[in-house]
Amino acid sequence: MTEKLLPQPLITDDTVVFGLLALSLGFIFYTSSIKTGFWKKFYSIIPAVLMCYLLPALLSSFGVVAEEWHTVDALGNATKHSSRLYYMASRYLLPAALVLMTLSIDLKAISNLGSKALIMFLTGSVGIIIGGPIAILIVSIFSPESVGGNDFDAIWRGLSTIAGSWIGGGANQAAMYEIFKYTPEKYGGMVLVDIFVANVWMAIILLGVGKTKKIDKWLKADTSAIEKLKVKVTEFTDRITRVPTLGDYMIMLGLAFTAVGTAHFFGGHISSYLKENISAVADSTNFLSFLGSSFFWMVVIATTVGITLSFTKAKNYEGAGASKIGGMFIYILVATIGMKVDLGRVLENPGLILIGFIWIAIHAGLLILVAKIIRAPYFFLAVGSQANVGGAASAPVVAAEFHPSLTSVGVLLAVFGYVVGTGGALLCAYLMEIASSL
Repeated sequence: MTEKLLPQPLITDDTVVFGLLALSLGFIFYTSSIKTGFWKKFYSIIPAVLMCYLLPALLSSFGVVAEEWHTVDALGNATKHSSRLYYMASRYLLPAALVLMTLSIDLKAISNLGSKALIMFLTGSVGIIIGGPIAILIVSIFSPESVGGNDFDAIWRGLSTIAGSWIGGGANQAAMYEIFKYTPEKYGGMVLVDIFVANVWMAIILLGVGKTKKIDKWLKADTSAIEKLKVKVTEFTDRITRVPTLGDYMIMLGLAFTAVGTAHFFGGHISSYLKENISAVADSTNFLSFLGSSFFWMVVIATTVGITLSFTKAKNYEGAGASKIGGMFIYILVATIGMKVDLGRVLENPGLILIGFIWIAIHAGLLILVAKIIRAPYFFLAVGSQANVGGAASAPVVAAEFHPSLTSVGVLLAVFGYVVGTGGALLCAYLMEIASSL
């Protein structure tokens, strides 16, 4: 089976595409700042951050831009092309954002949030682990061809990569792909399910942010610890806020991108060293294989640098807008993620999309049930879910929508997701294999 050819978009130059994404973000933030008329009503229904995903997705769906495409020469030979914008944003801007957004972290105040954040994160992981096999069993009742396949074409093998992505992140997804050797020509369909379903679920979570008080009331949640953290961080920010100078911006630039360079340098060396000297790390089927991911170490090192700086006078750069610059970097990443979504391809395999939605519904249902039982605030439900499904790229965004002071909670939980991702995805894959054979 040959790989399906993807059409060439109207704009292929990454420099021009980046300008278009920047224009989209600028338009969204400008219109969301208008507090009267149509735009006020519009953004009271559709959160601005959701539009930062959706507008690039629409550009991709209408063929203006694309994450990947093919060209065919006169002899009929196809060449695959890819945009480098997501790589740039995830490898350069994301670690810089992690440093700037954890610069003023208050670990003691975060520890006072208690165990509910971790409980909801682990509940989300369990929901993904059991949701996959249950979704396969449900869909097999009326559409057995959607969950079938033999050998390396077996659907459960492809779904294992989604499990890796939804529990941990890209590194864990790659590990599952290497372990179960799903047919490369069909892998793109799994990536589509991963991105589309995950973004629809994130949209639902963001819509709930505007109704947090109502949801917390229904959950009978105790939000006092979260409110105390908000007040403490807000008071600190108000105390140190100043008009930033060019010197402030240059020093923050130096701190952030020195950390990026450090994270890449040591992340690459650590992952290489571990793979060369520890057989368990080199073995992609082992639970410890995530330690061989340079991306994992990049995130860990960048976060560690940010936390370390929070114990120094560097934390005062929050008063000059450190987290706001970090937020700008994150939104650029959000736009490049949105560019991956081609809504026109969603119905190419409706059976797989259905599995994805049933799967994420089980994840959501379990989170709601446990949140109700332990009276966890909606914030813990939302961020615990996104630390699984979205990882380091999405959890801080969702956390910041509740309050900028809560961004660090999303970062820390997302890092933990990488740790449990491979083991959880392996368990889910084996359960899906059993479900497929019933």
